[in-house]
Amino acid sequence: MVHTSRPARRVLISGASIAGPALAHWLDRYGFEVTVVEKAAAVRGGGYPIDVRGTAREAADRMGLLPALTKAHVDSQRVTFVDAAGETVGSLQPEQLTGGAAGVDLEVRRGDLADALYAPLRERVEFLFEDSIATLDDTGDAVHVVFDSGLRRTFDLVVGADGLHSNTRRLVFGPEEPFHRYLGRVFAGFTLPNEFGLAHEAVVWNEPGRSAVLYAHEPADRLHGFLVFTRDTPPFDAFRDPRAQRDLVTACFPERVWHLPRLVEGMREADDLFFDVVSQIHMPAWSRGRVVLAGDAAHATSFISGQGSSVALVGAYVLAGELATHADHTDAFAAYERRMRPFAERNQALATGGGSAFTPATRQELDARNALLRDPEAVARALVTASAREGRAAHSSLELPDYPRAA
Repeated sequence: MVHTSRPARRVLISGASIAGPALAHWLDRYGFEVTVVEKAAAVRGGGYPIDVRGTAREAADRMGLLPALTKAHVDSQRVTFVDAAGETVGSLQPEQLTGGAAGVDLEVRRGDLADALYAPLRERVEFLFEDSIATLDDTGDAVHVVFDSGLRRTFDLVVGADGLHSNTRRLVFGPEEPFHRYLGRVFAGFTLPNEFGLAHEAVVWNEPGRSAVLYAHEPADRLHGFLVFTRDTPPFDAFRDPRAQRDLVTACFPERVWHLPRLVEGMREADDLFFDVVSQIHMPAWSRGRVVLAGDAAHATSFISGQGSSVALVGAYVLAGELATHADHTDAFAAYERRMRPFAERNQALATGGGSAFTPATRQELDARNALLRDPEAVARALVTASAREGRAAHSSLELPDYPRAA
């Protein structure tokens, strides 16, 4: 039974990246009273490009975001792979690797998507920046929240949309470790000046278990650099020590070839270094009582899948729709998970289904990839087919339900 007219319920969303503002958009349109808390001082701009594909494109369309995202479209043209000496092996169109649909999928800077989500909400939804949840007390009929700032508030529901290392998940479900699936890679992302004449393209250097990437938008923009390496265990000792992070990455890329020295130098000088492990979140349940998780907090897919933001957009649409449809939050949370879990898990599998063309783990995988890249006919037959077909299927493997019309 559909309930479309009832008193608004008070919802706190922790996190103002992608999943949080997308959920706030829909809940606000359904008449809920929404507060978003974010530990940063503002919605974060910049960031590496992300793709909006398949079902997520339909979700963005229903939000009215397509004009802004189309205008912000980066439109990468090619990915070029170079060998250990920096010599070109071959090039592909990005869609040949990802399974995306050229001319349909949207590639935008993460900050542009965040801005497009936030702009229409800033006057309608309460945002508490530079704050975070300190304690949650779910009494069964409400959730009493104390914030780090000392503010005390009561909400009907709380949503943790605060990312891979979710504070909300820790407070409600306990430590991260039981849910964290490490995928054996560590990465450092940063920006540096575009001194290489690159535009609308990526260049990837590989040795087994190591990748160095230059990713360019417009010629006048700063480049995105990525240094990725395999490691048997996560480098926990480095997480709270930026110098240790830089030293670890530097030690993994000692070669004086191609642009590696400049990438390492840029990494060491960067004031926007993002260092983390490549990992996923797998949970037996996404809700407990009056608290529910969304986006990476519930089902991080990892950046190797390329689907984190897309799955977050779809999940926000579904969670809000189920809350608008069900009078009881327990029923809504259960329906949300039934719809979303198969979609999330299929997209998670894109990162765990075998060797990656971007990050071959062994010499055998790297040599096989390079042999394909040197043979255009082999590329068409092999490299493009299996992973790209599964990617395309996963991106669109959920058909968006039609929920009550939002205001």
